[in-house]
Parts: sequence; structure tokens; C-alpha cells
Amino acid sequence: DPDSGDNGFLLYSLVGGQTNEFDINERTGQIFTVSVAGKAGTFNLEVQAADRGTRRLTAQTTVSVTVDSSSSSNIVMLVLNQKINVVERNIDEVQRVLEDNFGWNVYVVNIYSKEFERKARSSTNETQVWIIAFDEAHQEVPAEDVKRKLREQKDEIEQELEKVFSASISAAVGEAPAAAARPELTAAIVLGVLFAATFIAFLAYVLLDLKRKRKYGKQDSVKKVEIMEGIDNPWAVDKNGSLKSLEKPEHMYN
Repeated sequence: DPDSGDNGFLLYSLVGGQTNEFDINERTGQIFTVSVAGKAGTFNLEVQAADRGTRRLTAQTTVSVTVDSSSSSNIVMLVLNQKINVVERNIDEVQRVLEDNFGWNVYVVNIYSKEFERKARSSTNETQVWIIAFDEAHQEVPAEDVKRKLREQKDEIEQELEKVFSASISAAVGEAPAAAARPELTAAIVLGVLFAATFIAFLAYVLLDLKRKRKYGKQDSVKKVEIMEGIDNPWAVDKNGSLKSLEKPEHMYN
């Protein structure tokens, strides 16, 4: 904005889109991630720039951010004893200091603080800067090599950062958390567990049903035998060994 004074002082904000995953530096307009762990896809953010004049003028544009589901094992966490809003304002200088000391290209992957809310950003004097380095052949530098450089040149890096922040700086190497499982992999595991549980339950039901049928089958056989023993068998033999007559005795017809 070519205007001067309040008419030329711009403030940036996110007015639509996935504001839980991203945030914006209201003075510089720099967009950064808050939390996209385990997420992938394209996020459309509506960004607004507004001046502070009496007749406030605004302009909006859409920023599309694509998050890849793949992850790198060579991301290194650098922990600075500074507030997150201070680190955000000076992140370009932090990147320059690291590149000068490493001799590699350094990219800032994420800036993180335990305090997410905008109002609480100045309450935590510890900020994590996640970085990844690339050599001259544009290949990722192994995380252990980056950590070694950070430890070997810790004093030089802290001295340069003190000039940037105009304060005493502590730069420590942190341990980046393991990458979260991909959503589709997690879904496959859950479905597999559910299928296995269902199959086991079905198998148990079949076995119990067979056992029940066998039990009641034996009881029915015993009852049939008892019933047959209680009925005169026309083919049974009498005590003299002769076959009993099929005809009823005469007195039964009287």
C-alpha cells in the first residue's frame, strides 16, 4: 500500500478456510502451520489485508496450501528460548544464520509452541523451529549430520542469533516426535482388528452351537430309549423264549 501513516499500515488475517491447521502473522502476512499431523490434501485459505485508515480498505485473496502425506526422517528440531511471535518475525534471519554456519540450504518446516492461541503466544519463552537441510546436490542431509553441526557450532550460532534477537540466546537440539501413522494405514489396521474380532466371535458361536446340539442330541436319544423300553414290543420274547402274540388278549376286547 503506497499510502502513509495508518492508511499504509496493513494487517493480515485469515477470514476463511482451515484456521485450526494454519495461522498468519498479522504484520508480515507470513502463513505457517499450527498442526497438520496426520493430514493430507489441499487447504484453501482466504487471506485478507486491511489498512488502518478512517475509511478502512480491504482486499482478499485465496491461498491454496498442499500438504503431502509423506514425511521425512531428516527433520531436526532446534529449540530457541524466545517467544513464538518473536521467532516468527525473525525467522528469515534465523534461516540465514543456520545456512551460513552449515554451508547447506536450510528450510524451515514448521514453527511450533505449546501455546496455540493467538492471545497466549507471548506467554511461553520456548519455540521449536523444525528444519531440514539440503546439500549442493539437492539431497536431504541426514538428521544426525545436521545435529552434529548444531552441536559443534553451537557457540557461533548463538552469538549470531544474539545479534538477530538482541538478547541472550540458547539454541538446543530437540528430539522431533515420530511421524504419525497415515490415516489410510490407521483405518486399515482398525478394520483388520474389527474383522478379526468378528470372525473370532462367529467361530465361537458356531462351536458353542455345535456343542449345544450334541448335548441335546444325546439327551433326546436317552429319552427315546426310555420311551421304547416303556412300550410293549410286539417282537419281544416271553420268559419261555416264545414270541409274544401280535393279537391282544381276549379279555381286552370284552
